[in-house]
Amino acid sequence: MKCLEKFEVQNDYLMGNNKQSMSPLLDTLKMERVSTILNPAYPYPHEHSRHTIMAVVVGCLFFISSDNMHTLIQKLDSNVKWWSMYLCLIGFFYFFSSPFIGKTIKPSYSNFSRWYVVWTFVAALYHLPSFQSMGVDLRMNLSLFLTIYVSSVVFLTAFHIIFLGLWYVGIVARVAGKRPEFFTIIQNCAVISIACCVFYSHCGNRAIQRDKYLDQRNSLYSMLFMKSEDGNSWLSNFLHIYELKDQICSSWFAPVGSASDYPLLSKWVIYGELVCSGSCAGPSDEISPLYSLWATFIGLYIANYVVERSTGWALTHPLSLSEYERLKKQMKPDFLDMVPWYSGTSADLFKTMFDLLVSVTLFVGRFDMRMMQAAMNKVPDEAKDGDLLYDHLNERDELWFDFVADTGDGGNSSYAVARLLAQPSIQLKTDSPMYALPRGDLLLIGGDLAYPNPSMFTYEKRFFCPFESALQPPPWYKADHIALIKPEIPFGITDLHQYDGPQCFIIPGNHDWFDGLHTFMRYICHKSWLGGWLLPQKKSYFALQLPKGWWIFGLDLALHCDIDVYQFKFFAELCKDKIGENDSVIVMTHEPNWLLDWYWNETTGNNASHLICDYLKGRCKLRIAGDLHHYMRHSVVPSEKPVHVQHLLVNGCGGAFLHPTHVFKNFSKFHGAAYDSKATYPSFDDSSKCNVIRILQEDSWLGRLKSFLTTLCNAFVYMLQYSYVSSAGTLVLIMSSYSFVPSKLSRKRRALIGVLHVLAHMVASFILMLLLELGIEICIRNNLLATSGYHTLYEWYRAMEIEHFPDPTGLRARMEKWTFGLYPACIKYLMSAFDIPEVMAVTRGNICNSGMESLSRGSAIIYYASVFLYFWVFSTPVVSLIFGSYLYICINWFHIHFDEAFSSLRIANYKAFTRFHITVDGDLEVFTLAVDKVPKSWKLDPEWDAEVRLPQQLSHHRRFPSKWKAASGPEPINSVRVVDHFVIERTKPNQSPRRPT
Repeated sequence: MKCLEKFEVQNDYLMGNNKQSMSPLLDTLKMERVSTILNPAYPYPHEHSRHTIMAVVVGCLFFISSDNMHTLIQKLDSNVKWWSMYLCLIGFFYFFSSPFIGKTIKPSYSNFSRWYVVWTFVAALYHLPSFQSMGVDLRMNLSLFLTIYVSSVVFLTAFHIIFLGLWYVGIVARVAGKRPEFFTIIQNCAVISIACCVFYSHCGNRAIQRDKYLDQRNSLYSMLFMKSEDGNSWLSNFLHIYELKDQICSSWFAPVGSASDYPLLSKWVIYGELVCSGSCAGPSDEISPLYSLWATFIGLYIANYVVERSTGWALTHPLSLSEYERLKKQMKPDFLDMVPWYSGTSADLFKTMFDLLVSVTLFVGRFDMRMMQAAMNKVPDEAKDGDLLYDHLNERDELWFDFVADTGDGGNSSYAVARLLAQPSIQLKTDSPMYALPRGDLLLIGGDLAYPNPSMFTYEKRFFCPFESALQPPPWYKADHIALIKPEIPFGITDLHQYDGPQCFIIPGNHDWFDGLHTFMRYICHKSWLGGWLLPQKKSYFALQLPKGWWIFGLDLALHCDIDVYQFKFFAELCKDKIGENDSVIVMTHEPNWLLDWYWNETTGNNASHLICDYLKGRCKLRIAGDLHHYMRHSVVPSEKPVHVQHLLVNGCGGAFLHPTHVFKNFSKFHGAAYDSKATYPSFDDSSKCNVIRILQEDSWLGRLKSFLTTLCNAFVYMLQYSYVSSAGTLVLIMSSYSFVPSKLSRKRRALIGVLHVLAHMVASFILMLLLELGIEICIRNNLLATSGYHTLYEWYRAMEIEHFPDPTGLRARMEKWTFGLYPACIKYLMSAFDIPEVMAVTRGNICNSGMESLSRGSAIIYYASVFLYFWVFSTPVVSLIFGSYLYICINWFHIHFDEAFSSLRIANYKAFTRFHITVDGDLEVFTLAVDKVPKSWKLDPEWDAEVRLPQQLSHHRRFPSKWKAASGPEPINSVRVVDHFVIERTKPNQSPRRPT
């Protein structure tokens, strides 16, 4: 609901209406004039890292093309084994991180996974050979990057703390009080560090001109592309870029002076390499060009930040009203992605499991909100209660109304459906001329308003925000307003009968009950508007009297899939006292128990069935429900037997992930009557399609394969004999896998499927562990790992630091003394934490030489942690493949796990809703409208923005009510189609629907 307040808040900020004080001290001293001068009312473009990133990328491309490209091509034909390993690592890295490419930088599981894989990938990559043969020394780059990165983070953090202190005393402007995002500092420090490492890789620490020319006779470029000596090929000129690079290094990045030029800093500068290369009597006081580059970037960052946040930019670059409007039109909706049900780290999912446990055992088991609603009812005869029975629509000549369910998952899919619901009319292309379906006067929503659990955030962002973007609430509506007296009809209308706008009635679903119906009552029963739809509803269940003898029963099944006694009493008295012999009733529930009872081979909803069979007695013409995220309609087969329900309709395509339809293909009976499947969306064939990744064929090396399998068997036997923790974990895994298989199968099948599932995971884990051990052993035998101990990278860097970064003044020694040894210790252990392959290999060597008992508890924990880091990365795609294959086999062979299999796919397409029309003759005409493909991005609709808005105008009177239109892909309004159309005839006076007694 807060998405509509975004523009107003930003407008207040841009136009200077934000009353946040400049600083506490200035407010105390009442320095209003100073506050006015230093308090700019306009924003500033704080994007200082973007230009630096572009410069670094251009510099990298320049240096790589000039220095390493020819060497790369020359060395490509050697070391085929290691180049193949490079390709495998890069391909694996892309496979693991590709789902997260394009995500914004913020604390989330996707970004954690991405940077975690980058860390382990680079740590393994730098140990492989061949890079040094290309002139690139990864060890120096990595160690130098870590050192500069830590220094930059510490320095900029200290700067921001000092700057906030200056804001507090009132020296800088109000906008300085906004704290910088920590991830912005991290990003800028990474850019600065990369730039310094690129410079050092290609220019070194001493930027003096060297007479080094490219030997064209030995260059592969000259053999392939060079023309004759008098030729002027552009490639020959391209090769001379190497000379240009030397000129840039020696001229543009030359030392900026000596320490004697800066007497105040002479004891603090970082010195460069000896200019005379050892021929001088003593060290030079030349300032390191690498330090100069780092100081330049840090200085540019600080200068840009200070100017933007103190004075200057905001005062000299004000935003006009037209510019602000232009920026506003470029904004896009902030719809949420679909719920990642199998991410494994979402706090919402764990909260959902906890809420479900508490709700089942406490709220529904001991305290039922429906009981509280009945207790608060002031009218003894509930059948006459205006809180439950609504008859303001029954006097109309005809009526259009819509049904949708399971709305609050992905923002794109939910808005696509809401946009169609909000249109004044939908033009359908048929064989005849264009057929228009007007907007429904009534919207019925069948539960599950927000996933995965009901909360203020999920209701506002996943449910209210898409609907408010499709049809805006009235101008006087306030998001935090609670309606004490409902319905809150617009000013000038005395009665609900006179209101001609769209209205909405909602029943809760199982996800809405996870918190005991608390959020549903707050947002549905105690608020008056869902976007532009009026909410007259006061309770979680209701009855609607429609024209021409039609009724709607909205039942609340809670988490027990049945109505309570008080609800049963209300509807039963309604059947006896209000509903006529020839009336027709539509029963709306959340769960379609006719399908789920058949699927699970059980019986639920006894009270609801008792109400339909023994009280309605054939007057129930249609049952509608959601919960299953597809469309499916079954109609009764004509026979002489009494029929309790004529049509069974499921439509849960309101925005949630897709469910299959082919799983329920064999459903045919309900309440003793036979039913035929009349329409499904998607079709049975489309629902059963799925692609499976083909697994590579087995290797033909029979001897090695036999040895490999023998090792696996021995490892498994060893685990069972000596590792009680692993054995207990395997037993728990088998029991969990058995219980995970749906109970509709026999116990033997459940046991067989569970054991095979666990066995697949166990075999995969042993194979991955053995491959990891073999990889470490190969690297050790090739002297790539375990050569110098745990701190190999740090010791090598210290040696390089002494040679290339001399410290004649003893600055580093003093820093070590002043920081009590933290300065070298932090870098030392940071490099060890980065170089986990070396730690793993050294510890493994100690285990092989002295046994596991020789390790201390801390060393064992470090070893297990380092192995786990890589095992987790390797096992993630393998476990996903096994679990996905398990779900694929179960859904297609055994027709089980339909919810688990399709929720992991998070299919946003195939969305639909049902539009009903009570005709003048009293028949019920039913249209199911569907959109095959949902747009993934949206933009501001220019027609909506250009339409003139009158003061206090309700949005349903607008010609273009929806704010966003598709930016890519098909527009839902143009691609909507009818997937099902049928008519339920009105019961004639001489056609009593009651069965014989």
